[in-house]
Amino acid sequence: MKLSQVKMVVTDMDGTLLNSKNEVSTQFFELYEGLKSHKVHFVAASGRQHNSIEDKLSSISEEITIVAENGSYIKQGDTELGTTLLSADDVKLLIPVIREAAGLYGVLCGKKSAYIEERDPKFQNILQEYYTKFDVVNDLMELPDDDFFKVAIYHFESSETYIYPVVKHLEDILQIKISGNNWVDIANPKANKGEAVQLLQEKFGISKEETMVFGDYNNDLEMIDQAFFSYAMANAHENVKQAARFQTRSNNESGVEIILQELIKAKNDQKTD
Repeated sequence: MKLSQVKMVVTDMDGTLLNSKNEVSTQFFELYEGLKSHKVHFVAASGRQHNSIEDKLSSISEEITIVAENGSYIKQGDTELGTTLLSADDVKLLIPVIREAAGLYGVLCGKKSAYIEERDPKFQNILQEYYTKFDVVNDLMELPDDDFFKVAIYHFESSETYIYPVVKHLEDILQIKISGNNWVDIANPKANKGEAVQLLQEKFGISKEETMVFGDYNNDLEMIDQAFFSYAMANAHENVKQAARFQTRSNNESGVEIILQELIKAKNDQKTD
């Protein structure tokens, strides 16, 4: 396979395109123009809220596809391409589980907003990075008037140690993903980034061999399977490193940008052949 074949680039955000300060580099935006000149479609795929991804990529957000909420919400500009919702019954199943365990913070992720019960300012400060729009409510069991994509759960120390064991018993009926060091996302079993990438491949007529994907955590595993050019970040979870075909440098060492430079060079060289 040749890099010059790539027609679509899909990248996770946290731990991948974003550095440890949650910033997108100016170099990326320069490289994006190179991708655009070669008609390579760019997709940002994250567990984040759509508004949050849009804010991070505001200068190009109208031109790209955004896969938000771990594949549950797909938009290209103002056009909605797909939604996979979590039922009200499933939400009401999850909320008591979160309440009963110590140190867990639940976020109900809807299309209009995210919703929390917790008024802890320390948690709200963290939440603002991932959810640019959220509301504090008295009781999540009294469901807001919204469509829901997932329930995200946060723990200040470790998602694998303190959250996953509490919700593991629900894996037979729900999609449970350890999506970061501190986060677990719970959604419809049909909702994941791989399903979203497959939908986009079918829509745009792009094959796995023409797809490039970057990821770092377990919620990226399904989309890594959808691309020949699959890259794990140097800072990635071991599961991702084993699943990906290639590896690049860490998110703090311009790992995505290095490969995009190679891709653009391959495209330029193809033009001169």
